[in-house]
Amino acid sequence: MYPYLANPYEFYPYAPNAYDPYSYAFNPFDRQMMPPPPPPGGGGFPGQGQGQGQPPGPPPGFTPQQQATAFAVDPGGIRRCLYRNTYVWLNNGQQFWFYPTFVGRNSTAGFRWFPGFRQWGYFGIDLRQISSFTCF
Repeated sequence: MYPYLANPYEFYPYAPNAYDPYSYAFNPFDRQMMPPPPPPGGGGFPGQGQGQGQPPGPPPGFTPQQQATAFAVDPGGIRRCLYRNTYVWLNNGQQFWFYPTFVGRNSTAGFRWFPGFRQWGYFGIDLRQISSFTCF
């Protein structure tokens, strides 16, 4: 079932490696703490008011034009898009509709539209991966 090892401490697939630069467990700058997902039914947290929580419906049926790209995405800039349909372009070329419900110092979380499934899914991303965005 498992490969035999003379020394079981020689290799343990779930233990983070402090000497591996790709091991995220020891790189606090690449690990972002994500807020817990919202409660079922999209009720949000007490005191948030109406209209906050899950998106009210599908995103707009168009793809906006990308604006000029900034050098970095500021948390204050994307914070104005909280609870609004937002189109996001990533550095790797991906683009999608996003409905942010949380903006932290280095990350944002909310709901991403998955067009193949025609539904929203909870999603979080590091702000350094965002090339540009526009909200509606």
